[in-house]
Amino acid sequence: MIRFDKVDKRYGDTDVVSDFSLEIKKGEFFVLIGPSGSGKTTTLKMINKLIPISDGTLTIEDKKISEYDIQELRWNIGYVLQQIALFPNMTVEENIVIVPEMLKWSKADMKNRVTELLESVGMDPDKYRSRQISELSGGEQQRIGVLRALAADPDIILMDEPFSALDPITRNHLQEDVVQLQRKLKKTVVFVTHDMQEAINLGDRICVMNKGKIEQVGTAKEILNSPSNDFVKEFLQTGLPHYQEEKTVQHLLDHNYYSADEAVFTATIDAKASLNDLILLLAEHPSVQVTGTHQNERVINREHLVHYMASDIRNDKEVQV
Repeated sequence: MIRFDKVDKRYGDTDVVSDFSLEIKKGEFFVLIGPSGSGKTTTLKMINKLIPISDGTLTIEDKKISEYDIQELRWNIGYVLQQIALFPNMTVEENIVIVPEMLKWSKADMKNRVTELLESVGMDPDKYRSRQISELSGGEQQRIGVLRALAADPDIILMDEPFSALDPITRNHLQEDVVQLQRKLKKTVVFVTHDMQEAINLGDRICVMNKGKIEQVGTAKEILNSPSNDFVKEFLQTGLPHYQEEKTVQHLLDHNYYSADEAVFTATIDAKASLNDLILLLAEHPSVQVTGTHQNERVINREHLVHYMASDIRNDKEVQV
């Protein structure tokens, strides 16, 4: 639905986003994550033309973004900011219906939409619709910000670190609300965060960015189990204190737990296979040949596995001491 094809964004001679290519699927909850200055917010803002692209092609539903009327485009894209930006002199209902009012919805339709949206996040319409924004807690205000973005039933919702200023409990509740709403309404959500745990909790897929470029795109499981490079590994370790990369057969090769040359084997396994897969295979076979490497023949037997696991245990004990 949203496709970036070699998109660049430059300010003078500085590349903020470069050679950015990916496709966000219709109805997908897609997360952009990376450290400060990685280009994730710039990427988000290019989708609704708040920031123009410098080069490349950006399309929505196979139509170039340059061909859209800017007002029409933005009416079909909800936008939620960290700062919320609700109008303090308006009631909850008046804040929610800003875009439907511009689109000339009837009063009855707007009232029904406010009722539907407030009920969807567990806020009693009779209690909240006439309240002033100043009477709401931070979490309630952010909920109204999300509902305002959904009010005109747009196809796309952009969310730029919307929960980062909230306390952890409120933040978790809002994450649950947003996920439930997205699954119910089937909207395409593009969500920016610097918090890896939040990305894992929310995203169908995650794009890890650094210095304006894509480092890895995949599901949370794919990224956690197979980080593409040292940057992604370090980012995971920094953002998830208890993160441990899934051990693979390659770990044994890297630590020289193998035989080479004319070693005998009775089964094969890929170097990217998990350590658990290797254990199961060696329970049935005394030795296995490792495939999927550019090295000469490598064979792992039960003795190699036992010594590797013993070394791992000793290292853990040293760290604990």
